[in-house]
Amino acid sequence: MKLTSKGRYAVMALADLANFDSVDPISLRDISLRQGISLDFLEQIFSKLKKHNIVKSTRGTNGGYVLNKDPAQIKLANILNAVDEEVKTVQCKKESKKGCNSKTSKCITHNLWDELEIHINNFFEKKNLKDLISNKLESIN
Repeated sequence: MKLTSKGRYAVMALADLANFDSVDPISLRDISLRQGISLDFLEQIFSKLKKHNIVKSTRGTNGGYVLNKDPAQIKLANILNAVDEEVKTVQCKKESKKGCNSKTSKCITHNLWDELEIHINNFFEKKNLKDLISNKLESIN
C-alpha cells in the first residue's frame, strides 16, 4: 500500500495554502517553490481540487488560489478523493467472491489487510487541514 505523489502533494500544497490563512490568492508558483513540487504537477492537482470545490481560483496578476472552506472543514479524505487517490491494502474487490491471489477464497491474511484499510481511511476521514497546521505550529514551539 502506498500513497502516490499526487495524493501526498495535494495534501502538502493545501497545507501550504492553509498556512497563510489569507483572503489573498496564493500563486501555484509560490507553492511550487516553497514545497519543491513541479508547477505542471501542481496545475494538474489544483484543476481537480477546483472541480471538487476545495479551492477557488482568481485570474490576473495578483491571481492564484484560496481555500473554498475553512481548513477545519477540509478533511484529508476529501482531498485524496478529489485527486482520485485511493487507499487500498488488498488487490481484490470487497464484493468479489474471488480471492486476492485469484483463488476461489480470500487469502488467510485478507481480513487483517482489510481492517488496516478501514483504519487508514478512518484516520484520513478524521484529520483535516487545520490539524496539519496546528501540529506544525505545536512542533515549532
